[in-house]
Amino acid sequence: MELTAGQRAALELICDTFAPGDGLALPPASALGVADVVVQLLSRNPREAERKQVATLLGLWDSPVLGLLAGMGPRRFSARSQADRERLLLRLGESRFGAKRAIFQALKQAALLVYYTTPGPDGSNPLWKEMGYPAPPGPLPGAPKPALHPVRPEAGGTLDCDVVVVGSGAGGGAAAAVLAEAGLDVIVLERGEYYDDADFGAGELDALLRLYAPGPSATAEGQLTLVAGTCLGGGTVVNWSTSLRTPDEVRAEWASLGATQFAEDEYGTALDAVEGRLGVTYDRSPGSARDGVLERGLGALGWDVSPLPRNVTAACDASVECGRCGYGCRLGAKQTVTKTWLADAAAHGARLVVGADVRRVEVSGGRAEGVRAVTADGAEFTVRARAVVVAAGAVQTPALLRRSGLRNKNIGDYLRLHPASAVFGVFDEEIRPWEGGLQTRISRRHSDLDEHGYGVIYETGPLHPGLLVGFMNWRGGAEHRAAMLDLARTAAVGVITRDRDHGRVTVDRAGEPVVRYRLSERDRAHLHTGIAGAASILEAAGARRVFSGHQAGAAYEPGVSGSHAEFAAACLAAGYEPGRCGMGALHIMGSARMGGSRDMSATDPDGATWEVPNIVVADASCFPTASGVNPMVSIEAIGLMNAKRLVARLN
Repeated sequence: MELTAGQRAALELICDTFAPGDGLALPPASALGVADVVVQLLSRNPREAERKQVATLLGLWDSPVLGLLAGMGPRRFSARSQADRERLLLRLGESRFGAKRAIFQALKQAALLVYYTTPGPDGSNPLWKEMGYPAPPGPLPGAPKPALHPVRPEAGGTLDCDVVVVGSGAGGGAAAAVLAEAGLDVIVLERGEYYDDADFGAGELDALLRLYAPGPSATAEGQLTLVAGTCLGGGTVVNWSTSLRTPDEVRAEWASLGATQFAEDEYGTALDAVEGRLGVTYDRSPGSARDGVLERGLGALGWDVSPLPRNVTAACDASVECGRCGYGCRLGAKQTVTKTWLADAAAHGARLVVGADVRRVEVSGGRAEGVRAVTADGAEFTVRARAVVVAAGAVQTPALLRRSGLRNKNIGDYLRLHPASAVFGVFDEEIRPWEGGLQTRISRRHSDLDEHGYGVIYETGPLHPGLLVGFMNWRGGAEHRAAMLDLARTAAVGVITRDRDHGRVTVDRAGEPVVRYRLSERDRAHLHTGIAGAASILEAAGARRVFSGHQAGAAYEPGVSGSHAEFAAACLAAGYEPGRCGMGALHIMGSARMGGSRDMSATDPDGATWEVPNIVVADASCFPTASGVNPMVSIEAIGLMNAKRLVARLN
């Protein structure tokens, strides 16, 4: 993405306004080269239309138009003081117009994410020292060589196989193992690259650039940040090791929509097989300091708390190393599909191909004949196959099906995102929230708010500077800096909503996915209950300050200033419309859901598309509704189940 001198100057000034430094130990964003890295991130966006929109916005930024749009007069941005520039940004962030709030959130996210994750010339960042946050450790000495040996496609070449699997994450990896073990010739195509133990440890920014999808990075309305893995192994490489089975009440709901096996032994056996292959256990879930805060608060309130099962071996330290594991496990303890199902598939002859972006399933006479893909350099190649398994994730799977000419109205519909937010508590003691088991405790106190299994759950997670940006507000450079400098004494209670209502994935003119999602009134009410509940937990645990991610700045100091009731009222008044509260979608599900009728589902009970029976979906897209818990085990069980059904049909 090329910017003019004027556009780059505008971007640098925006970044310096969000992150001005303190004039002493902490430099402004421009001193760390933040704008250059922001451009690098923007250049990864696959949607050309969005890249052009950003360039246009930057071109207008230092003109009188911006001040007029913000209601602050025609003075140019560059002619304003730091305080005045901050006021202008805050006017955008608090606008009654969602589009202006979306602009503010996108700029805030980009500038601050890069500011807090970019290493300086010496490999560190001056902010990390002030926060007490450690610099990246680098690769682990003596880490084993990568165990898998994927290949790269040849430009213009053609490969032949029985089944081509698009996507190598939880669903694709599990499906590939079943298909290969059945004696079928299998090719797995992965858009990203292969990384293993020796490649991890370079820090947040490196992981975001290599392990996470380049886009879409947010819903079209700016409601939620989107996070998805894009490497061999997909989301299992970055998953927080939480390994929960599909709840029985959810299985019953899924079965009621036509895929009856979800409530039967077939799916239960698949769940058992996944737990066994991943080594899921409760024995390696010692509580971190973060989880200690959660337990302490829950205990004081008399609310439930349970340990979380995890897919880790005895090599997991559940301490300093574990806290970094969302950016790849240096110890090789997390049982990703690269260490389990894909290893099994490769052992049975499956071919793994990286750097392969599948653009279309080739369909003729109502049957899939293979796929057409492009390399990282844009060269085309083809894979011919008897069947196609699509497991590209719940954003990319419906986009691929649409690009391939499928027209069922439900493809892309019924998207669920588990909208997640957080409430933060600042304590007197040091917590070092970036350390400890990724997630080891859960409370289901408010998991059934409407008697239909919809509500919220409470969990913690490791807090790293870059990860925080999407969930925290920005009320000015000094206030945000002060909050970040308190990171070592901060704990967050995560609020994960099982969304009852849904969004949709569409495609733009170039075939790239666009995610459209707004929280319904019902789901907003559930999320608000969770926000108020999380504040209660933190107050009961002894937090001296409690604050939410609302841009309006809801906060209080228990026993000193404000009250829980006033905090809850402030959060409700601020609202949960796009741009009003920091939210993320860590679990993306349901956009090609299984069911008993083509009128209400995109795929049949076998996971096959209604229009083309030898295209089988095997990822979180298949979920008929939201799982309500971390979906990894459920996805892998669906991958096993749908692949076994495909084997029966092919044989």
